[in-house]
Amino acid sequence: MSESASLPSGPIAFIGGGNMARSLIGGLVARGVAASDIRVAEPVAALREALQHDFGVQCFDDASAAAEGASVWLLAVKPQVMREVCASLSAQAVAQRPLAISIAAGITAGQLDRWLGGGAAVVRAMPNTPALLGAGITGLYANAAAAPRFDQAASLLDAVGPTVRIDEEAQMDAVTAVSGSGPAYVFLLAEAMQQAGQAQGLSAEAARALVRQTLLGAATMLTHSDDPAEVLRARVTSPGGTTQAAIETFEAGGFRALVDRAIAAATERGRQLSAANE
Repeated sequence: MSESASLPSGPIAFIGGGNMARSLIGGLVARGVAASDIRVAEPVAALREALQHDFGVQCFDDASAAAEGASVWLLAVKPQVMREVCASLSAQAVAQRPLAISIAAGITAGQLDRWLGGGAAVVRAMPNTPALLGAGITGLYANAAAAPRFDQAASLLDAVGPTVRIDEEAQMDAVTAVSGSGPAYVFLLAEAMQQAGQAQGLSAEAARALVRQTLLGAATMLTHSDDPAEVLRARVTSPGGTTQAAIETFEAGGFRALVDRAIAAATERGRQLSAANE
Protein backbone atom coordinates (compact mmCIF):
# COMPACT_ATOMS: atom_id res chain seq x y z
CA MET A 1 0.00 0.00 0.00
CA SER A 2 1.34 3.42 -0.91
CA GLU A 3 1.86 6.06 1.76
CA SER A 4 -1.09 8.07 0.50
CA ALA A 5 -3.42 5.10 -0.01
CA SER A 6 -5.21 5.59 3.29
CA LEU A 7 -5.54 9.36 3.00
CA PRO A 8 -9.19 10.37 3.35
CA SER A 9 -11.15 10.92 0.19
CA GLY A 10 -13.15 14.08 -0.20
CA PRO A 11 -12.74 17.38 1.55
CA ILE A 12 -10.57 17.80 4.64
CA ALA A 13 -11.55 20.69 6.89
CA PHE A 14 -8.96 22.49 9.01
CA ILE A 15 -10.60 24.36 11.85
CA GLY A 16 -7.85 26.85 12.55
CA GLY A 17 -5.15 27.99 10.14
CA GLY A 18 -2.13 28.62 12.38
CA ASN A 19 1.43 27.36 12.05
CA MET A 20 0.79 23.65 12.65
CA ALA A 21 -2.22 23.60 10.34
CA ARG A 22 -0.16 25.41 7.70
CA SER A 23 2.58 22.78 7.97
CA LEU A 24 0.08 19.95 7.56
CA ILE A 25 -1.57 21.65 4.61
CA GLY A 26 1.79 22.15 2.92
CA GLY A 27 2.71 18.52 3.54
CA LEU A 28 -0.59 17.24 2.14
CA VAL A 29 -0.38 19.39 -0.97
CA ALA A 30 3.21 18.24 -1.52
CA ARG A 31 1.98 14.63 -1.37
CA GLY A 32 -0.58 15.22 -4.07
CA VAL A 33 -3.76 16.09 -2.20
CA ALA A 34 -5.74 18.50 -4.35
CA ALA A 35 -5.85 22.00 -2.92
CA SER A 36 -9.55 22.08 -3.80
CA ASP A 37 -10.09 19.25 -1.29
CA ILE A 38 -8.65 21.28 1.60
CA ARG A 39 -10.93 23.74 3.37
CA VAL A 40 -9.71 26.04 6.14
CA ALA A 41 -11.64 28.02 8.73
CA GLU A 42 -9.55 30.88 10.09
CA PRO A 43 -10.85 34.12 11.62
CA VAL A 44 -7.68 36.13 10.89
CA ALA A 45 -7.92 37.58 7.39
CA ALA A 46 -4.15 37.79 6.86
CA LEU A 47 -3.74 34.08 7.60
CA ARG A 48 -6.58 33.17 5.24
CA GLU A 49 -5.07 35.26 2.47
CA ALA A 50 -1.63 33.69 2.98
CA LEU A 51 -3.03 30.15 2.87
CA GLN A 52 -5.02 30.88 -0.26
CA HIS A 53 -2.04 32.53 -1.94
CA ASP A 54 0.54 29.91 -0.99
CA PHE A 55 -1.46 26.69 -1.41
CA GLY A 56 -4.63 27.57 -3.33
CA VAL A 57 -6.87 26.08 -0.64
CA GLN A 58 -10.40 27.25 0.11
CA CYS A 59 -10.60 29.51 3.16
CA PHE A 60 -13.55 30.64 5.25
CA ASP A 61 -14.03 32.87 8.26
CA ASP A 62 -16.70 30.50 9.61
CA ALA A 63 -15.98 27.02 10.95
CA SER A 64 -19.32 25.54 9.90
CA ALA A 65 -18.80 26.62 6.29
CA ALA A 66 -15.40 24.93 6.15
CA ALA A 67 -16.68 21.76 7.83
CA GLU A 68 -19.69 21.36 5.54
CA GLY A 69 -19.32 18.13 3.54
CA ALA A 70 -15.87 17.29 4.93
CA SER A 71 -15.25 13.71 6.06
CA VAL A 72 -12.27 14.71 8.21
CA TRP A 73 -12.02 17.68 10.56
CA LEU A 74 -8.59 18.70 11.80
CA LEU A 75 -9.22 20.73 14.95
CA ALA A 76 -6.27 23.12 15.22
CA VAL A 77 -7.53 25.84 17.55
CA LYS A 78 -6.12 26.81 20.94
CA PRO A 79 -7.16 24.56 23.85
CA GLN A 80 -8.94 27.40 25.65
CA VAL A 81 -11.39 27.92 22.77
CA MET A 82 -11.80 24.26 21.75
CA ARG A 83 -14.99 23.74 23.76
CA GLU A 84 -16.68 26.75 22.20
CA VAL A 85 -15.61 25.78 18.68
CA CYS A 86 -16.77 22.17 19.08
CA ALA A 87 -20.10 23.27 20.54
CA SER A 88 -20.69 25.46 17.51
CA LEU A 89 -20.09 22.43 15.27
CA SER A 90 -21.90 19.80 17.33
CA ALA A 91 -25.05 19.65 15.20
CA GLN A 92 -22.95 19.23 12.06
CA ALA A 93 -20.81 16.61 13.77
CA VAL A 94 -23.87 14.54 14.67
CA ALA A 95 -25.21 14.86 11.12
CA GLN A 96 -21.96 14.31 9.20
CA ARG A 97 -20.10 11.93 11.53
CA PRO A 98 -16.61 13.11 10.49
CA LEU A 99 -13.31 11.81 11.75
CA ALA A 100 -12.31 14.56 14.20
CA ILE A 101 -8.57 14.93 14.78
CA SER A 102 -7.48 17.31 17.52
CA ILE A 103 -3.97 18.68 17.92
CA ALA A 104 -4.85 20.65 21.07
CA ALA A 105 -2.80 19.74 24.14
CA GLY A 106 -4.66 18.76 27.30
CA ILE A 107 -8.06 18.12 25.69
CA THR A 108 -9.23 14.52 26.10
CA ALA A 109 -11.07 12.39 23.58
CA GLY A 110 -13.98 12.17 26.02
CA GLN A 111 -14.23 15.94 26.24
CA LEU A 112 -14.12 16.28 22.46
CA ASP A 113 -16.76 13.58 22.06
CA ARG A 114 -19.13 15.32 24.49
CA TRP A 115 -18.56 18.75 22.97
CA LEU A 116 -19.21 17.36 19.47
CA GLY A 117 -22.57 15.93 20.50
CA GLY A 118 -21.67 12.34 21.41
CA GLY A 119 -20.72 9.30 19.36
CA ALA A 120 -17.87 11.16 17.62
CA ALA A 121 -14.88 9.42 16.03
CA VAL A 122 -12.05 11.26 17.78
CA VAL A 123 -8.29 11.03 17.39
CA ARG A 124 -6.01 12.97 19.71
CA ALA A 125 -2.77 13.98 18.04
CA MET A 126 0.31 15.45 19.69
CA PRO A 127 2.73 16.71 17.04
CA ASN A 128 5.80 18.74 17.99
CA THR A 129 7.27 21.93 16.58
CA PRO A 130 9.81 20.29 14.21
CA ALA A 131 6.67 19.40 12.23
CA LEU A 132 6.92 22.96 10.95
CA LEU A 133 9.97 21.73 8.98
CA GLY A 134 8.49 18.34 8.10
CA ALA A 135 10.69 16.73 10.77
CA GLY A 136 8.18 16.20 13.55
CA ILE A 137 6.78 13.15 15.26
CA THR A 138 3.19 12.72 16.38
CA GLY A 139 1.64 10.52 19.05
CA LEU A 140 -1.89 9.42 18.11
CA TYR A 141 -4.69 8.01 20.27
CA ALA A 142 -8.04 6.96 18.77
CA ASN A 143 -11.25 6.39 20.70
CA ALA A 144 -13.34 3.31 19.92
CA ALA A 145 -15.42 5.08 17.28
CA ALA A 146 -12.29 6.27 15.46
CA ALA A 147 -10.35 2.98 15.60
CA PRO A 148 -11.53 1.80 12.16
CA ARG A 149 -10.31 5.08 10.66
CA PHE A 150 -7.00 5.28 12.50
CA ASP A 151 -4.96 4.75 9.33
CA GLN A 152 -6.55 7.83 7.78
CA ALA A 153 -5.47 9.94 10.74
CA ALA A 154 -1.97 8.49 10.70
CA SER A 155 -1.59 9.07 6.97
CA LEU A 156 -2.70 12.69 7.34
CA LEU A 157 -0.25 13.40 10.18
CA ASP A 158 2.51 11.57 8.29
CA ALA A 159 2.64 14.71 6.14
CA VAL A 160 4.87 16.31 8.81
CA GLY A 161 6.79 13.29 10.12
CA PRO A 162 6.28 9.75 11.45
CA THR A 163 3.51 8.80 13.84
CA VAL A 164 3.37 6.57 16.92
CA ARG A 165 0.13 4.85 17.95
CA ILE A 166 -0.72 5.23 21.65
CA ASP A 167 -3.08 2.57 22.98
CA GLU A 168 -3.97 4.13 26.34
CA GLU A 169 -5.12 7.75 26.37
CA ALA A 170 -3.54 8.33 29.78
CA GLN A 171 -0.18 7.92 28.05
CA MET A 172 -0.80 11.00 25.89
CA ASP A 173 0.37 13.21 28.75
CA ALA A 174 3.70 11.36 28.66
CA VAL A 175 3.84 11.84 24.88
CA THR A 176 3.38 15.56 25.44
CA ALA A 177 6.12 15.54 28.08
CA VAL A 178 8.63 13.58 25.96
CA SER A 179 8.15 14.72 22.37
CA GLY A 180 5.69 17.61 22.51
CA SER A 181 7.82 19.56 24.98
CA GLY A 182 11.04 17.73 24.08
CA PRO A 183 12.42 20.20 21.52
CA ALA A 184 12.66 22.79 24.29
CA TYR A 185 14.85 20.43 26.31
CA VAL A 186 17.23 20.11 23.38
CA PHE A 187 17.28 23.89 22.93
CA LEU A 188 18.07 24.27 26.64
CA LEU A 189 20.96 21.81 26.30
CA ALA A 190 22.21 23.71 23.26
CA GLU A 191 21.99 26.99 25.16
CA ALA A 192 23.94 25.55 28.11
CA MET A 193 26.59 23.95 25.88
CA GLN A 194 27.13 27.21 24.00
CA GLN A 195 27.51 29.18 27.22
CA ALA A 196 29.92 26.57 28.60
CA GLY A 197 31.97 26.66 25.40
CA GLN A 198 32.25 30.41 25.61
CA ALA A 199 33.32 30.11 29.24
CA GLN A 200 36.20 27.96 27.99
CA GLY A 201 37.28 30.67 25.59
CA LEU A 202 35.39 29.93 22.37
CA SER A 203 33.81 32.81 20.51
CA ALA A 204 30.02 32.95 20.49
CA GLU A 205 29.97 32.18 16.76
CA ALA A 206 32.28 29.18 17.09
CA ALA A 207 30.42 27.77 20.08
CA ARG A 208 27.08 28.11 18.31
CA ALA A 209 28.32 26.43 15.12
CA LEU A 210 29.95 23.57 17.03
CA VAL A 211 26.89 22.91 19.18
CA ARG A 212 24.36 23.11 16.34
CA GLN A 213 26.20 20.67 14.11
CA THR A 214 27.03 18.35 17.01
CA LEU A 215 23.36 18.04 17.98
CA LEU A 216 22.34 17.57 14.35
CA GLY A 217 25.00 14.91 13.84
CA ALA A 218 24.11 13.05 17.04
CA ALA A 219 20.39 13.11 16.16
CA THR A 220 21.20 11.82 12.68
CA MET A 221 23.20 8.95 14.16
CA LEU A 222 20.31 8.09 16.48
CA THR A 223 17.83 7.96 13.62
CA HIS A 224 20.08 6.07 11.19
CA SER A 225 21.50 3.49 13.58
CA ASP A 226 19.83 0.34 14.86
CA ASP A 227 21.86 0.65 18.06
CA PRO A 228 20.15 2.17 21.12
CA ALA A 229 21.31 5.45 22.60
CA GLU A 230 23.28 3.79 25.40
CA VAL A 231 25.37 1.82 22.89
CA LEU A 232 26.11 4.91 20.81
CA ARG A 233 27.08 6.80 23.96
CA ALA A 234 29.40 4.03 25.12
CA ARG A 235 31.02 3.88 21.70
CA VAL A 236 32.23 7.48 21.94
CA THR A 237 33.19 7.30 25.61
CA SER A 238 36.79 6.08 25.71
CA PRO A 239 38.01 4.95 29.15
CA GLY A 240 39.93 7.74 30.82
CA GLY A 241 39.20 10.19 28.03
CA THR A 242 37.59 13.61 27.81
CA THR A 243 34.10 12.26 27.13
CA GLN A 244 34.23 10.01 30.17
CA ALA A 245 35.22 12.97 32.33
CA ALA A 246 32.16 14.88 31.15
CA ILE A 247 29.77 11.91 31.43
CA GLU A 248 30.93 11.17 34.98
CA THR A 249 30.29 14.80 35.88
CA PHE A 250 26.78 14.61 34.43
CA GLU A 251 26.07 11.39 36.33
CA ALA A 252 27.50 12.71 39.60
CA GLY A 253 25.27 15.74 39.29
CA GLY A 254 22.14 13.59 39.07
CA PHE A 255 21.50 14.16 35.38
CA ARG A 256 19.24 11.11 34.88
CA ALA A 257 17.19 11.85 38.01
CA LEU A 258 16.79 15.46 36.91
CA VAL A 259 15.53 14.42 33.48
CA ASP A 260 13.15 11.94 35.12
CA ARG A 261 11.74 14.64 37.39
CA ALA A 262 11.38 17.06 34.49
CA ILE A 263 9.44 14.55 32.36
CA ALA A 264 7.28 13.63 35.35
CA ALA A 265 6.53 17.31 36.03
CA ALA A 266 5.52 17.93 32.42
CA THR A 267 3.34 14.79 32.43
CA GLU A 268 1.57 15.89 35.60
CA ARG A 269 1.02 19.38 34.20
CA GLY A 270 -0.64 17.79 31.17
CA ARG A 271 -3.04 15.95 33.46
CA GLN A 272 -3.81 19.17 35.30
CA LEU A 273 -4.55 20.99 32.03
CA SER A 274 -6.94 18.21 30.99
CA ALA A 275 -8.75 18.42 34.33
CA ALA A 276 -8.98 22.20 34.06
CA ASN A 277 -10.96 21.87 30.84
CA GLU A 278 -13.71 19.77 32.40
